[in-house]
Amino acid sequence: MATIMRGLEAEAYDRQYSDKELTRRILHYFRPHKRKIITVSTAIFLMAVSSAALPIVISGGVDVMAESQNEAIIPALVAIVFITGVGVWGLNWVRRRLTTEVIADVIMTMRTDAFDAAARQDLSFYDEYSSGRVVSRITSDTQEFGEVVTLSTDVINQLSVALFLIVVLFAIQWQLTLLLLAMAPFVVIVALAFRHIARRVTRQSTRAVGEVNKSIQEAVTGIRIAKNFRQEEQIYGEFTAVNNQSYSINVRRGFVLANIFPVLNILAGIGTAALVYFGGLTVVTGAISIAGWYLFVSTVDRFWFPLTQLSAFWSQFQAGLSAVERVFALIDVESAVVQKSPTQPVAGRLRGQIEFRHVDFRYTEQEQVLSDFSLTVAPGESIALVGHTGAGKSSIIKLVARFYEFQAGELLIDNRDIRTLDLTDYRRQLGLVSQVPFLFAGTVSENIRYGRPEATDAEVLHMARRIGNGEWLETLPNGLHSQVGERGGRLSMGQRQLVALTRVLLQSPSIFILDEATASVDPFTESQIQQALDLIMKNSTAIIIAHRLSTVRSSDRIIVLENGRIIEQGSHDQLIAHSGHYAELYDTYFRHQSLAYINRESSHFRATAAGNNLTP
Repeated sequence: MATIMRGLEAEAYDRQYSDKELTRRILHYFRPHKRKIITVSTAIFLMAVSSAALPIVISGGVDVMAESQNEAIIPALVAIVFITGVGVWGLNWVRRRLTTEVIADVIMTMRTDAFDAAARQDLSFYDEYSSGRVVSRITSDTQEFGEVVTLSTDVINQLSVALFLIVVLFAIQWQLTLLLLAMAPFVVIVALAFRHIARRVTRQSTRAVGEVNKSIQEAVTGIRIAKNFRQEEQIYGEFTAVNNQSYSINVRRGFVLANIFPVLNILAGIGTAALVYFGGLTVVTGAISIAGWYLFVSTVDRFWFPLTQLSAFWSQFQAGLSAVERVFALIDVESAVVQKSPTQPVAGRLRGQIEFRHVDFRYTEQEQVLSDFSLTVAPGESIALVGHTGAGKSSIIKLVARFYEFQAGELLIDNRDIRTLDLTDYRRQLGLVSQVPFLFAGTVSENIRYGRPEATDAEVLHMARRIGNGEWLETLPNGLHSQVGERGGRLSMGQRQLVALTRVLLQSPSIFILDEATASVDPFTESQIQQALDLIMKNSTAIIIAHRLSTVRSSDRIIVLENGRIIEQGSHDQLIAHSGHYAELYDTYFRHQSLAYINRESSHFRATAAGNNLTP
């Protein structure tokens, strides 16, 4: 059992909701559709009355025909049965049509709320939780809830029939009806006994589906790497293991749910047998006629079916509750980034002054990144952050972008606490380019316009041509109308960087944040990238994690970090002259990019080649 359930633990943000609370939340989504629900309820009521009354009408007609020997009643009975059947069909069509519309609207709204909650989460949420599992909650769980609600309308219809049949049974023989009602709770009790088991196995099943979605997403996303390292068999094996786990759990779930109906039918059969026995005794005593007794037993069979359906559905209803419970847990999860209330709108353009005051930041209790960190960036200043991996460079830009919450100190933007600024207004004035630029499937023009959807084609073209007179566009098959592919896969890394930088240039942000790509590009593309950076930094405060020597040298100030502390700062020449940690970093990471180094290596290569030619 432990092997089957491995990896299916609840997420830290999962919550346990009571049935009452879940029902209240669910009804909230159905309230806007009151009229349709009333119409559906009316249709169900009329269908139940028709289904319950039809046997009585037929029985009465047969009795009249038997007493009067008048066969002319037969066409009338046939007409009644036909008209009732057509009427029930029409009511059922209305019920299903409106039910489908209501459930579709509810699922759409629920998915919208879940997606909105997922989109509002800070990056720390996605660092901790799998996006595949989040997708499963938004898609699979909402769909399962919709299917259960659809089934519930059928059960409500059958329950209505059962209630009307009780009235019929009382009219036939009230003593036997009381005996029937005395046995009914046993069926309900047994059905409720399945409740917790069904809820548990269904919750496990939905988590297993989330694991399958996660595995598929990771495999498809990383298929290029897998093929490069010839690991298709490995990812297939990992998927097979997760898929087999889901299979085993769903078989257990199916076994639990499949045993509900046989058990309930056995109990219903025992109850019917008891009624047949005691009903036979009443016939002997003359308390009921044989025809009445037969009608009673026939009606009892029709009573047990909706009752067992209702009882069995309770376990399936738990499946719906389990699914919607996961959806509500996602909707209710609180963001780690919390703004002070009330937040202040950002009116006008920010000057771009950034100040860290004794900031403490950690990802976890065991992972302290910044401790008593202080730094001031003047408006319009560009700084380059350098340091070994883990020095705190990425954490600084993530805090400025307000993707994470710091634990102590202050972070001020234009002398205002960043936690008091309206995040939407603030981030509109942020331009961010990640180390691996992300492009959405579509055209180059659509990706450039992403930060400013209202920008015209002329504006997009003008900004693109400001970089190297637009020569980089000539390397694209259809210029701005070239398709970039999924995640920009049809473009080279240099082209992706140029698209991402043009996107920021069009946005004209007050604060520019760049985690510079480590991938090498050709000199032509690098010169255009540097030109784009110069254009952006000309009108913005810039914080750059630098990996290119040209970027480091063009910055107003270089900040050297080690273990979350600033150990050196100054210009390139000042820090080289200081012969400190930056000089060591320069020798390790940047010297080979310098023109002097390239010229020296070229001269050495030519001399070596010439020497080899003179050797006999």
